[in-house]
Amino acid sequence: MRDVAALAGVSLKTVSRVVNDEAGVSQDVRERVAAAVSRLDYRPNLAASNLRRTGARTGVVGALVQDLSNSFSASLLRSLEDSARLRGTAVLAASLDEESDREVELVHDLVTRRVDGLVLMPASERQDYLVAELRTDTPAVFVDREPRGVDADSVVVDNRAGAALATEHLLARGHRRIAALVDMESIRTASLRHAGFTDAYAGRHLPPDPRLVVTSVRSTDEATTVMHSLLELDDPPTAVFCGRNILSVGAVRALSERGLQHRVALVGFDDFPLADLLDPPLTVIRQDVRRIGSMVADLLFDRIDGNSAPPQHIVLEPTLVVRGSGEIPPPG
Repeated sequence: MRDVAALAGVSLKTVSRVVNDEAGVSQDVRERVAAAVSRLDYRPNLAASNLRRTGARTGVVGALVQDLSNSFSASLLRSLEDSARLRGTAVLAASLDEESDREVELVHDLVTRRVDGLVLMPASERQDYLVAELRTDTPAVFVDREPRGVDADSVVVDNRAGAALATEHLLARGHRRIAALVDMESIRTASLRHAGFTDAYAGRHLPPDPRLVVTSVRSTDEATTVMHSLLELDDPPTAVFCGRNILSVGAVRALSERGLQHRVALVGFDDFPLADLLDPPLTVIRQDVRRIGSMVADLLFDRIDGNSAPPQHIVLEPTLVVRGSGEIPPPG
């Protein structure tokens, strides 16, 4: 408020009156104060200001993930919650659904409520908007996707290497017509997994069939529909790489409906509950979600405790879990 008052050339009391919409202030002064508030990105919150002045905390951290119903997000949050509980801290979580506007709105809401820290799985391509939010000294840790436009701690998996590992696993068993189902290219993880699929082919000096590569597959139902279409081609795929767990479910459903689950190989990116109980059990690229969540929590609470060292960018290697579906050989 002192900064706003200085910029607007008015008293602290005048700023308080304008912010609280009290009478006794001319329109010209109101406009000057409003301009200063906008320029300085001032967020009035008296209770929170008292907390900050006394060095107190709210005992709440915010976590914004893509979809709370997805097993990856749910496992990540559980790991974060376990670490937070040991510190007497609650986790306030919400889904972003790949909507950048929703992300900005929810981040603003959480910062205004003065959470002690943020965990963010961004939907936006760039997070420059956080520059203003981070001025409040609220630490942020990115997970699953690296930050762009701001420099902050992050924990991600090497998505490109994981997709290449999955595809090479199929190529090594003799498959050449491998389909790839991935999410929107605008999503960083999806584009990296698509690139990893291409890398594996390039490593063997082979070209993937572009007709078998389908992007912007957003749901389980879409994956089922796409898989049926691919299987109806004159020269259908003998194997499939799915770049997300919900897409693997859709592909499995299509193969089962056609009785091809034991004839077409399948490797999925991301494990999920009961994947080992499918027929055949699903071979996957697994991310160690509990480890990811634990590392995110360690970084976040370290920042909350006052660590001002340069941001850390941690990249973890995923692992191939062989169960059966990815080991089916090509016909003949």
